[in-house]
Amino acid sequence: MSQSQENTASIEPAGPTNLSYAQPIPPVSTLPKLPLPVPTGIDQFFFPGFEVYDVATSGATIHVLKGGSGPALLLLHGHPETHITWHKIAGELAKQYTVVLPDLRGYGDSSKPEGGPNHINYSARSMAQDQVEVMQHFGFDKFYLAGHDRGARVAHRLCLDHPNAVIKVSMLDIAPTLTMYNDTDKLFATRYMWWFLQIQPYPMPETLIGFDPTYYLKYHLAVQGKTPGAVTPEAMQEYLRCYCCQGTIHAVCEDYRAAASIDLNVDRADDEAGHYITAPLLALWGSKGVVGHLWNILDSWRPKANSVSGQALDCGHLLPEEQPEAVLAQFKAFFK
Repeated sequence: MSQSQENTASIEPAGPTNLSYAQPIPPVSTLPKLPLPVPTGIDQFFFPGFEVYDVATSGATIHVLKGGSGPALLLLHGHPETHITWHKIAGELAKQYTVVLPDLRGYGDSSKPEGGPNHINYSARSMAQDQVEVMQHFGFDKFYLAGHDRGARVAHRLCLDHPNAVIKVSMLDIAPTLTMYNDTDKLFATRYMWWFLQIQPYPMPETLIGFDPTYYLKYHLAVQGKTPGAVTPEAMQEYLRCYCCQGTIHAVCEDYRAAASIDLNVDRADDEAGHYITAPLLALWGSKGVVGHLWNILDSWRPKANSVSGQALDCGHLLPEEQPEAVLAQFKAFFK
């Protein structure tokens, strides 16, 4: 199959669920402004029994799925993915928790505001505020929280800005952003090149990624993940649908630009003021991933949080997709 054919291939769903994409993903020369419409049946295919919402916050409109009952558990995805990253564990968690699965602003089917001065609209603070307002919309002032990759960085800021909202928090495969930038060397810059490409001024990274966003996304996930087949074809098609548009590509670059500028200033101010995460923190990371090789994850979080525990899992960076059973077991034990 040629790359152009692969880009336009429809999902071949497992089982009787009828999934259909209204349009093929267009060639990169004609990228749409926003993602193509949500395919019919896609939400129930990945998350049977969950309901779909679009929640207006003070700065964005957040696309959210919610399912289950019991204590609230907010799960935040990373780059270049969407809420789909949780599809292997959300249904089981919904047997014990009210599971809330948003797309971060700029990602997936959430809105994609302009970056604003100093990329403020994609700061971790702005993105964390979205999620607090989403949870308040559903009537939850307190909740459990887990984040993977960029979602974990939003979770870090949410814990600091809204300490009374978070009961417990789990960070998946990250060290603190300020720690990682402060410790940057040639090896890290080589292996996490998107941390340095996507912070470059507009429109250079957007232009380079936009030449072939399918390649960029697939390369990114292939490098990060260490378990072949962990990202299912159906999940990959959804990631491509949401990523291969001008709005998402610009938004994710703004996210990284904010992380390397305004977010670092806020993190430094918190460190200087002695602010730290008061909620118990569970750190999980991939034993085959870059972050776990270059940092002692538990030691990296101990100056930032009051109570830190955790362990490595036998996988790369994509923990919820590479080791769903292990992540599920860790969450069930921790979020009691």
